[in-house]
Amino acid sequence: MLRTGDTRVEHEQEKVEAPLRVLMITAGWPQPGQPQTTHFVKRQAEFLRKAGVEVDVFPFRGAKRPWNYARAWMQVRPRMEPDRYDVVHAQFGQSGILALPKRLPLVVTLRGSDILGIVGPDGRYTLAGRISQAVARFALRRADAVVVVSEHMTGYFHTSAPVTVLPSGLDFDLFRIVPRDEARARLGWPLDKRLVLFAGNPEQPRKRHALAKAAIEVLNRTLPTELVVAWGVAHTDIPLYMNACDAFVFTSMQEGSPNVVKEALACDLPVVSVPIGDTAERLRGIAGCELVEDERPEAIAAALERVLRRGQRVAGRVAVAPLAEEAITARLIDVYRAAIARYAGRPAPRRDPAVAARLTER
Repeated sequence: MLRTGDTRVEHEQEKVEAPLRVLMITAGWPQPGQPQTTHFVKRQAEFLRKAGVEVDVFPFRGAKRPWNYARAWMQVRPRMEPDRYDVVHAQFGQSGILALPKRLPLVVTLRGSDILGIVGPDGRYTLAGRISQAVARFALRRADAVVVVSEHMTGYFHTSAPVTVLPSGLDFDLFRIVPRDEARARLGWPLDKRLVLFAGNPEQPRKRHALAKAAIEVLNRTLPTELVVAWGVAHTDIPLYMNACDAFVFTSMQEGSPNVVKEALACDLPVVSVPIGDTAERLRGIAGCELVEDERPEAIAAALERVLRRGQRVAGRVAVAPLAEEAITARLIDVYRAAIARYAGRPAPRRDPAVAARLTER
């Protein structure tokens, strides 16, 4: 029989109940006054905290410059002590280099161009991108767990660590459904125009804004439509743009697991996309969405015309329901615990069903 006065038992209970302590290292932390292209990293940290995990963030600016990484390495190394943290989580492959040589279990999340490569202004992969890939692969071979945001990314590296496919989660409180006309009224947009949304930096070559624009020009021969570019817009306003538009067009040439596609679906906005990243998986079986294998402007325009003439929202929110940030957070905590066990040479623990229920109900 266990006695409450037994200090050994109390110590073991304290160990079991103590919250996980995570040091999150990332070169992709949103900066004030700049487009929040990496808002999903901040959101993941916030939801981990809501789940009871203690998260400290070490943000740094890599900018593809070795001395930035060297300076960040010297700054973060004194913090990597087992009495301060249980695990290090490197967001983006190159960030993992700051955790080496290891003093703590290491989890590395790959999100796209960090392992797929960097596309230059001419549409070709750059030398700097190849170097970044090599740095990421070096870190991955020393990781205790690897997270990728979509299955196809697993073909770009080798590691002995367990690999988990874990897309970025969705905040359904933010990406909620608003009637189209209400959203347009709030934005001051006309009610009588067909609007197609492009959400991305039009100056970034891999986003292929020119292809989306060309498709709209073709579409205008038969169906008057305007292309709305949501860039430089606060992330909290993107749901309003999605609810105000009639369709979403996605033309990227390279992606991991594009968040904007999932966010559009969370707003029940019809999506027309080229087959990149995990878009085929996300759009599968959703009536009113189209995956365009032929990436010519004419083919994309034809798909947009079918979607616009249909004139209905889609059942996207139901399709992406399993990607709620709370559920993704629960799975990530499992990854942390498995990495800690692997680092210590122990079998991966099984999740307590009560804990699982608490995490997914938040």
